Amino acid sequence: MAKKIEEEEKLSFEESLEKLEDIVKKLEVGDIPLDDAIEEFNRAMRLVKTCDEKLKNAEEAITKLVKENGDIVDFQVEE
Repeated sequence: MAKKIEEEEKLSFEESLEKLEDIVKKLEVGDIPLDDAIEEFNRAMRLVKTCDEKLKNAEEAITKLVKENGDIVDFQVEE
C-alpha cells in the first residue's frame, strides 16, 4: 500500500485529476462493496491533497517575478 501511495504522489496533476475523476465515477455508480468504496474514498482524498499541493506550488511559482538584477518580487496586478 505504501508503494501505491508513493506512485500516486509521483503522478502529474493531470494524471491525478484523471484518476480522481475515475474514482468519483465508480463511487457514483454505487455498485461497489463498502470496503472497496472506503478504500477508493481514501485514495481519492490522497489524490485531492496531492492536486491541492501541486496547485499551491504552481501558484507560488507564477506569482514570483525575477527582476533584471536577480531580485525576486511578488507579482501584483495594478488596478
